Amino acid sequence: MLSKLKPASVWRYFGEIMQIPRPSKHEEKISAYLQQFGKDHGLETLHDALGNVLIRKPASKGYEKSQGVCLQAHMDMVCEKNGDKEFDFLKDGIQPILDGEWLTADGTTLGADDGIGVAAILAILDDDTIEHGPLEALFTVDEETGLTGAGGLSTEWLQSDILLNFDDEDEGEFCIGCAGGIDTTVAIDYTTRYCPAGEEAYRVKVSGLKGGHSGDDINKGLGNANKMLTRILWNATEQCKIGLARIDGGNLRNAIAREAWADIVVAKDYDGAFRELVDRFREHLTFEFRTTEPDLKVELEPIAMPQLLIDRETQYNLLNCLLACAHGVLAMSREIPNFVETSTNLASIKMDDKQIHIATSQRSSVESAKLAAAQKIEATFRMIGAHVTHGDGYPGWTPNPTSRVLKVGVETYKKMFGHDPVVRAIHAGLECGLIGEKYPKMDMISYGPTLRGVHSPDERIEIKTVQMFWDLTLEILKNLK
Repeated sequence: MLSKLKPASVWRYFGEIMQIPRPSKHEEKISAYLQQFGKDHGLETLHDALGNVLIRKPASKGYEKSQGVCLQAHMDMVCEKNGDKEFDFLKDGIQPILDGEWLTADGTTLGADDGIGVAAILAILDDDTIEHGPLEALFTVDEETGLTGAGGLSTEWLQSDILLNFDDEDEGEFCIGCAGGIDTTVAIDYTTRYCPAGEEAYRVKVSGLKGGHSGDDINKGLGNANKMLTRILWNATEQCKIGLARIDGGNLRNAIAREAWADIVVAKDYDGAFRELVDRFREHLTFEFRTTEPDLKVELEPIAMPQLLIDRETQYNLLNCLLACAHGVLAMSREIPNFVETSTNLASIKMDDKQIHIATSQRSSVESAKLAAAQKIEATFRMIGAHVTHGDGYPGWTPNPTSRVLKVGVETYKKMFGHDPVVRAIHAGLECGLIGEKYPKMDMISYGPTLRGVHSPDERIEIKTVQMFWDLTLEILKNLK
């Protein structure tokens, strides 16, 4: 399928990469693949304890005195699938599907974020006809769940003056800045009680949502399944006295929750009222999200009677906090029109035998606002005595509009395509922030082909933009002489 696409070398490597399992924190196979590639091509190849890989290629003839350029992409991918899809991300290869002008996957994320960046770098390293200065190819691990690969990068590894990050998702734009982020996680202790006699048992499920990136897509009015389910359960607790047995929603801290479900019991006296309540909220939510979530489903199905329920106090506290927990845009930039400054994502709700675990993430281009957003989540759950912890977080990337590589990129793009590219900062985390912290003199831009539905099974890449991205990159390397 991919052999018919252009540029052939990029798609060939992307096809190989798709068959290598590479969830975040499980990049051993892709790291080994990259190291073997470097050795097979006779290139200096390094790796560190985290699994990051660095491959160096000497300058082409006539470019020996040019500034060194680092081409950078991350190895890992977000692993999301539809609920009815049987797939093991630790073992199975991605199944690509051609859909007109787009390439997507069969019921899973495609991994073009950032597999297409990795593939393009390999294609450059493999081609001795390309004109370029001294090259370094940096492949990092664990970008999607903490940026720990870039965060653990040695300050003495890179020799380049310029960095081209291939992790942007819109052809025709150059990114020159990004938000910083931090994770806030919550653990709530609970006890159980026996399910009383004379109850009916149901599973309430919210599904069919688009999901999406918790940074780039946070201002698009998309639904969060965790918030929708909470509204139903909170009202059902107040009006129908339901008991909660289990709750599960969302998966990844950097993805907006697409699905969520809960197993509940309700007394037979309230059964009719409960069914009516679910029907009513189905109508409300369908109307509220009629434009952004046309495939939204709210389903109710009978299930076997559970033996145990969450204790009443914890159920009451949990649903109150989840309803109060902020999600979405908290502040817009005061300097950049239509740019999100600060946001938070209610990412996932999971349970084990003793605790309920809630994962959230906060982003902001203002460091103090990022911390304030995290503290807002902490304060919400502190009121019920929950255990709240914050991750180490990662810094933002301050824009440099006078950058040399930006100037070269903009001039090259305009000459090739006849119009100016967009230059912007994004409300998402990029490894450029961490790399810039370790290499403060590094001149950086980020760009790439067009991707949509990133971090969801709707992820797809626009085929024609890969050729544009490739051609642009070769010209930028040539013009950086």
